Amino acid sequence: MVVVDRDAAGAQATADDLGKVGRAAAVDVTAEAEVKAMIERTEAEVGPIDLVASNAGILSGYGVEAPDDVWNQVWSVNVLAHVYAARAVIPHMLERGEGYLLNTASAAGLLSQPGDAPYSVTKHAAVALAEWLAITYGNAGIKVSCLCPMAVDTAMFGPGAGSTRANAAAVTGVLSPEEVAEATVEGLRDERFLILPHPDVALFEQRRASDRDRWLAGMRRLASG
Repeated sequence: MVVVDRDAAGAQATADDLGKVGRAAAVDVTAEAEVKAMIERTEAEVGPIDLVASNAGILSGYGVEAPDDVWNQVWSVNVLAHVYAARAVIPHMLERGEGYLLNTASAAGLLSQPGDAPYSVTKHAAVALAEWLAITYGNAGIKVSCLCPMAVDTAMFGPGAGSTRANAAAVTGVLSPEEVAEATVEGLRDERFLILPHPDVALFEQRRASDRDRWLAGMRRLASG
């Protein structure tokens, strides 16, 4: 298993936790050339890639007033990183007639994220990309799952996330990384497209689809505290 992160030390620490099967690679997933090189190196040195877990993501903390460089950065991490991984590995998977893509989006990609427009928009795009991949390559042996958690107790969504964390925690609670990992393994085992560690997200999405105006009113109440 190859652990990829821009933080080389962090990637190595995780790889060490995996024991003999763990390897680390320092890669900026917003740089397509680095992603492609990592995929090619892994195929050549480790063997055929069965599963790619594309997991990078960032918050912005801005609304529509976010500067263009912030919009571009969030777009690059939350969407283009998935594109680059798919571009690099799908040809190998098509040649073998099998493979699995696990793209992490967010419950915000099915619902919304009050207070963070770039995050909401890009996570919707990430879900749409995963759907497109499943439609386009599902009959060619390539499976696709889209992981959409709400609040998870990680550095990204820790106490420093302020109202974003508080709102999500009030609605569904904050899960540990281990709980999300267990839900993810179960979802992959069942080959489900949507993996929802917070099961209530499915109900919220149904409410959104059945009565958009009522759902929007509820989200406004949530955003106003």
